[in-house]
Amino acid sequence: MINVIKTDIEGVVIIEPKVFGDERGYFYESYSQRDFEEKVGNITFVQDNQSFSHYGVLRGLHFQKPPYTQSKLVRVIQGRVVDVAVDIRKGSPTFGKYVSVELTGDNHRQFFIPKGFAHGFVVLSETALFQYKCDEFYHPEAEGAIMWDDPDINIDWQIPAGDIALSSKDARHKYLKDFESPFVYDL
Repeated sequence: MINVIKTDIEGVVIIEPKVFGDERGYFYESYSQRDFEEKVGNITFVQDNQSFSHYGVLRGLHFQKPPYTQSKLVRVIQGRVVDVAVDIRKGSPTFGKYVSVELTGDNHRQFFIPKGFAHGFVVLSETALFQYKCDEFYHPEAEGAIMWDDPDINIDWQIPAGDIALSSKDARHKYLKDFESPFVYDL
């Protein structure tokens, strides 16, 4: 049983599972194909990924280019992150706009990012354990990304820029205005 919260960008949704708790702890279904298909869409996930990061680590804004595009269903097992999806579909009425959500090990929220979006997150807690499902396998030759601090997108990462820790690769991406998106908005 899930509650789906629509966002300002069509197709990007926040999912809240029904959590059953008592003095022993809690239980919830972290994923149900039946519920997901009924309330979000018919997507077959083929790969699960997990990362562990410290405060200030920012991973993103990543995507995979066609023909290996990915939709992602992300969540935090432990800790706290701000998770972001940026619309990079040419012709989209929300091109260059973003949606962000705070995901924590306590709120159990999940964030669905469809194909055609760049994705990233930054860790707000001391550490975070982050998991996500993808509907396409990882293909290194299809990697793509845009800069995390693009001034035209102006993402509020909720921590000082000086606290951001990037990989050397994530420090060298193009800004959205300098990049030719491989995605086209499909009504």
